[in-house]
Formats: sequence, structure tokens, C-alpha cells
Amino acid sequence: MAAPPMPDILPYPTGTDQSVSDDNPPPPPAFPIPFPSIRSVRTGAWIVNYTPVGSTLVAYDGTIRVEAITGGRRASGDLYQRPTLRIPFPVPTTILLPPPNPANGIPIQPIKQYRYYLRVTKILESITFGKSFDLGLQMFLFTPTSNGSGTWSPAPAAAVNCTATMTWIPAPAGYQSSGDYLEGQLKQDGTNTILGYLKMGWVSKYLRKATVEIDTVAGSEQPLESGKGHNWQTVGDSMGYDLKIRLSERNVPELSGDSWSDAEMNTAMLAHREAINLNYEWYYHILAVHNIDSTPRGIMYDAFATDSNHIPREGLGISTHWIIDPSWGTVGGVRFGLAKAPHFRTAVHELGHALGLYHNTVDLGFMNTSDVIAGAGTPALPFPDNIKWAFADNDLKRLRHYPDIFIRPGGVPFGEASDTTPLITPDDRALLLDMPELKLEVVPLLTEVPLGAPVRVQLKLTNTSDVEVTIPGRIDLKSSSVHGVVTDASGTARSFKSIIGCVDEEPLKQLAPNETVTSSLTLLRGGDGALFPMSGVSDISVTLRWGLPSAGEVGEQPLAIVIGSATVFITGASNSSHAKAAHQVLTSPDAHLVLALGATHLTDGTEAVEAALANDVLRKHWNAIKAKSLATSGKKEDSRKLLEGKHECVMSDAEEKKLNRLLK
Repeated sequence: MAAPPMPDILPYPTGTDQSVSDDNPPPPPAFPIPFPSIRSVRTGAWIVNYTPVGSTLVAYDGTIRVEAITGGRRASGDLYQRPTLRIPFPVPTTILLPPPNPANGIPIQPIKQYRYYLRVTKILESITFGKSFDLGLQMFLFTPTSNGSGTWSPAPAAAVNCTATMTWIPAPAGYQSSGDYLEGQLKQDGTNTILGYLKMGWVSKYLRKATVEIDTVAGSEQPLESGKGHNWQTVGDSMGYDLKIRLSERNVPELSGDSWSDAEMNTAMLAHREAINLNYEWYYHILAVHNIDSTPRGIMYDAFATDSNHIPREGLGISTHWIIDPSWGTVGGVRFGLAKAPHFRTAVHELGHALGLYHNTVDLGFMNTSDVIAGAGTPALPFPDNIKWAFADNDLKRLRHYPDIFIRPGGVPFGEASDTTPLITPDDRALLLDMPELKLEVVPLLTEVPLGAPVRVQLKLTNTSDVEVTIPGRIDLKSSSVHGVVTDASGTARSFKSIIGCVDEEPLKQLAPNETVTSSLTLLRGGDGALFPMSGVSDISVTLRWGLPSAGEVGEQPLAIVIGSATVFITGASNSSHAKAAHQVLTSPDAHLVLALGATHLTDGTEAVEAALANDVLRKHWNAIKAKSLATSGKKEDSRKLLEGKHECVMSDAEEKKLNRLLK
């Protein structure tokens, strides 16, 4: 998905030493009054209304975010289409509803109404004695797609430059500041064609606002502060967010013991979260539990296969009863919930994932992982004293100036905000490094697979050089390093990626010369739907991409990349019963959760798997998934019976190892 470019740092005027913000006003005049009024564009959030020419029933509302930074100002914005209302009597009439009420502060608008990202290319940098300034814009239209990722137009290289001469006038009723309100005509550069009319009024010192609810099971601590002066208020202020914390349930019942699966946490969020409407509130949910199946510390589970209500990036989980590694500085051997600093830091880290951020190794800040920070501790500055209690500068830019649709819960799926082409701006660009010394082989377990069956492939990563090479600690679908594309016989490409890529760990390891590591992928579904929905040859391309260790706190973060591919032949339906079972599997998204996580509480997915097991053609391809589900739920004897005797079973090496562990 091509994403709009982020706003650049706007050039600072020659001869001016500093930008002007609310906390840094211009010096008083050195000569007597009368003196012309001094004006500047106030930092914070401004409500913006845009009415294009040519229609009385089309208007857009949103915000423009303005921050003062060293070297200039940075600004961006978003527009949502204003709803209309059809009145059937006495004469059928359609009316345009009113804009957001500025008295309510930063507006939150229905996500389905999202239309444009505004890239500000010109703005008043410091002060003026005049009554107006030129505001330069590029507008990028967002069009939703079936997988939620969406597309942007025009391409950044074809962006249309527009300028509005914005004039200060007294604000209408409802605005907090009468002197911070402007209006102007928006014109296309070069042609001087009038495109529409802009209005903008200041409403908040913050750039965005959100709410975080925290629930816990009995005996789990709430992640509220670091014990070192950092809390949710300081975190929100550093982001430029009006961040509200809502402390709710303290006794969420455990579903299947003190260790929680990602699917169980998602289910608990939906059952116990306060009643909300994501169209009118950016709302995130933290659930503190004793232990988590998929990771020792924390996870933003509400992504990919674990997102049972198909609304991305709402929820995250954090453990409290993990015993910290003895080597981790001054907190080694301590129960995690009692170690305030790393416990709170992990909660902030997972919220960063919910806001669309990936891991960032550029410093020891929030989006690096706890294991890396702990490993960087020294006798003079041990973990957790070495934690940098801040987001990296490039992540702050994303949090403040990414399009709303990248940040807000229910927007684009996790990974689509930061894994985009073209890359956002030069100062955010990661340095992609091809790794010619690494060879990635993709080997299908079966070269011919019937329609409706999962496709299993083995990955072999070999170091062909004579020196050690840094690689991901794991190369399966529980690692954020794994991405891929399946191209079917018609030429349609469908992507897949990690099902669990939002955890507070991203281990790396060294691969010795001539050493090979192997893993397996079981593929069925991705963000674009079923990966193998038709018969014929399908090409499977797998990409491994991971961050290499980086020194310093600014600059480019090096990313290593290696690619491998293979083909499989999907055979068509052999009879009507096979066609019916395959159809049910391919059209039931929750079948993927049953395959990946054993999420048997999802009725549609479980019924689709049972339909496959009842079919003579598909049964052997799904037996291992059923056996894993039975073993996970404690029915080990039933699982063993399914794997023994007359039941033929297709499974990868990884599936076999997992079943052996479960059945011990």
C-alpha cells in the first residue's frame, strides 16, 4: 500500500534563532506603544472545516496538528466527510449536518467517514505583524479495501500543491480563543483555480486524544507508573496526547487457568470492557493477567489471526507473574508485576504497537524491547535504570503526524502504517540491507495440495559466508520478521505476515558460518483473505526482514532483508462434497484462528474445520490441527487416538514437535 508522505520539517526563516510556541513567546518590543499586533500559529490541535466548490452537500471536517520543533514547524492534518441527513417529509430533502462543536475540544469522527490526509508544505514559521499567511497543502485520498489496508491517491510524486491565504478573524462562538481562528480560499498552485474554502480554529494544546482502560485478574498489578516519576500522564504529555486512564475491573475471571492465550484475552476484552463507540472515542484496552501463553511479558494481541471481532489494534495484554531473568540488573528474580519500572515500560511499549508503531532499536526507548535494554545494562547503569523513558524522535513524529487511520483503533491493520512503500520521508527511512551471505530456501512439504487444505512449507536459512551473521531468533509466523505474498494462477497477489508480531521481545542470534536454521509455515489465510482460493500453480514468496543492532539515538535504523520462493499446485475439487467443505473453509476467516491458535470458542471457524475433517480428501491435511486443538484443551487421549492407527496425518516438523510437547 502506498502511503502519503509525512510532513517535512519546514525551513526556518533566515535570521531567526528560535521557533515560537505557547511556552516560548516572542520578546516584548523594545520601543513604545502603539505597536502592531504580533501573531503566530498556535501549537496544538486546530479544528479544520473544508468546503469544496461545486456542491452544497459535501463538506469535510478534521484537525490540523501544529508543533514547534528545532529548525522549524511541522504540521499535518486529516479530513472526514461530514454526514448528511435525509428528511422524508413534508418534501423529501437532504441536509448537511453541522460541523463538530469546538467546545468539545479535539473532535473524534466516524472512522468510515475518513477521506483525506493533509500534508502541510508551508505554514507561518514564527511570527507576523500582518493579518494573514500562506498555508500550503497536499491532499491524499484514502480508499478502504476489503482487507482494511486501503489505498492512497494520488501517488506522492503526482501530488497537487495547493495554497490558502489564511486570514485571522474573530472566532465564532464555542472556540476557546477568539484570536486563534482563520479562514481562506484554497487554490491550486499554478492555475490559481479555487478549490474550496478553509476554516481553522484552535481547540487544544494537545495534538490528539485517547483513552486507555486497564482491567486486571485477581492478584495482578495495574501498570500505572514506573516508581521513578513516570506515569501515563507524563507519557501522554511527551507524545502530545491528551491521554485519559480509566481504571475498571480488578477481578476479571480466568477462562482456562492462570496462563492466557491471545484469543482468550481478546474474548475477555469484548466481555469486560466498558461500553464504547470507536467512532467517537479512541479507546484502548489493557488486560493484566498472571501469565501469557505466547510471550513472557506483554503483547498487543489484537492483530491478525487473534482479532476475533476484526477491529485492529484495540487491545493489549501484560503479565504480572513472570519471574524476571536473574541476569536483568537490579530486578533479576523479581515477579514482573512487582518490578514497577519494567512492568510499566512494557505496557507503554504495547500501547505503542496499538498506535501502529513497530520495534525500534535506534535507542533504549519505549519501542525497543526489554531483553535488548536489559542486555545493554552495565554495572554503572544496570537495568532498569538504563531505560530511556521516551519514544524515539522518529516514533514521536509518527505518533503526531501519521494519518489518523494509521493510529486510531479500528484503522488499518497492524504493520500497514510503518511497513509502507514509498517510505515516508528521508529522516524516517530505514536503511535496507540485502544479505547476500544468507540463502533462504522455501521447500513445500507437498508440491500438490487439494483446494481447502493448508499449505505447509519449510524455511531453510543458511549462512554461506565465513563469518557470523545476525539473524532473527525465530523465523516462523510468531516472528514479526516473516512476511510473504502468494500469487495465484490468475496473477492475484495476497499477502501474509506474522500472526503474533507485537510482543515485548525481538530476539536476535548469531548464525555461524555454513550453519543452517529451519522452521515451518502453515499457510491458509492472510490479510487479503484465503491465500489459495483457486486451483492451479501458486507462487509463494517469503521475505525475512529484521532490524540490526544500531548505535546512537538518531539516524537511520538498518534493516536486513532476504527473500526466498517456491511454487505449489492447488488441485481442484474432486467431487461435490470436497467442493462444499473447501468452500466452507475458504470463506470462514475464523478457521485461521483455529488453525493457528486452537481458538475453539469461535463457532464459525470450528464448524469449518469439522467440515474439512468430515471430508475424505481434506481430512488428513486437517488432522494435525484438530489434534493440537484437543491437546491444548486437555483432551490428550483423544488427540493421541486421532494421530494413531488408521488416521493419516499431514504435518510439518514444527507441528510434530509442538504435538509431542503437548502430549507429554
